[in-house]
Amino acid sequence: MADHGGVEPQASVGPLDPATSSVSRGKRDLEIYTIGELAEIFGLTLRTLRFYEDKGLITPMRRGSTRLYTRRDRGRLRLVLMGKRVGFSLEEIKEMLDLYDLKDGQLTQLRVACEKFNSQIENLKQQRDEIDQGIAELSRARDVVAGMLKEKEKSTSS
Repeated sequence: MADHGGVEPQASVGPLDPATSSVSRGKRDLEIYTIGELAEIFGLTLRTLRFYEDKGLITPMRRGSTRLYTRRDRGRLRLVLMGKRVGFSLEEIKEMLDLYDLKDGQLTQLRVACEKFNSQIENLKQQRDEIDQGIAELSRARDVVAGMLKEKEKSTSS
């Protein structure tokens, strides 16, 4: 994972569909969002959005000191959160997002994404296998300890 100075901003992955968000937008067709609106839509903190901006994952426009996010920023943020959920580092996510800016009809981006997705699928399968093994070992140990406890309780009550 990327180094965040020892602290990763907390980000709950909230609703990802702006249409179901509680943010009321009178001018939805403009699709310009303030930092507060985007944070509410995705269930993130303002600090998290600023952190993602510092990492180059999203690049809002500025009007004075106000950050304004476009539909593109919203889409990139959705991909960032999906990438985090499936275990990609922020550096890997940025690499894939940056490939969108290439002018090759997205061929490079699609190839790299497929390679990274396949690799991450294998990583997640391996982690799942390790978790399954851990659960099996803990279940066996629990059964042994439960049996010992039952014997102790039986001998103490006699």
